[in-house]
Amino acid sequence: MGADANRETIERFYEVFGQCNGAAMTACYAGDAHFRDPAFGDLHGADIGAMWRMLTSRATDLKIELHEHEADDTSGSAHWIARYTFSTGRPVVNDIQAKFRFADGKIVDHVDDFDFRRWARQALGSKGTLVALLPPLRGKARAQALDQLEQFKRDETGSSI
Repeated sequence: MGADANRETIERFYEVFGQCNGAAMTACYAGDAHFRDPAFGDLHGADIGAMWRMLTSRATDLKIELHEHEADDTSGSAHWIARYTFSTGRPVVNDIQAKFRFADGKIVDHVDDFDFRRWARQALGSKGTLVALLPPLRGKARAQALDQLEQFKRDETGSSI
């Protein structure tokens, strides 16, 4: 697979993201892929798809804007903006830089980078500033996100284990 296929994968990924189609997003990843962002930290394999399915299934007003992207035979990048209402009822505009690595037309590594302090202030209000600045609170916020992901996976599979 070459640069054109990898650019198309990026375009397809953000197109289906904007459609809140977490299953189609999942299909863009290799089975053993890696993902990292400031909110969830490092995720691997099936957890990546579960995260996207969880986030898109909860979205009520998500708007995804792919501003620019590029790719070569093995890697790529994207600048994208997500606009949505967080679970607190607060509006969020998150400006994100993504880096990708590809193999056989699938994403094998995906790192999203954004200003966590700015995101937390928007999503959580004044409490968000403390969450962003204090490592114990930031760790607690990440643990809460991962707990929500584990609950979503249990609900998705119908398992109580």
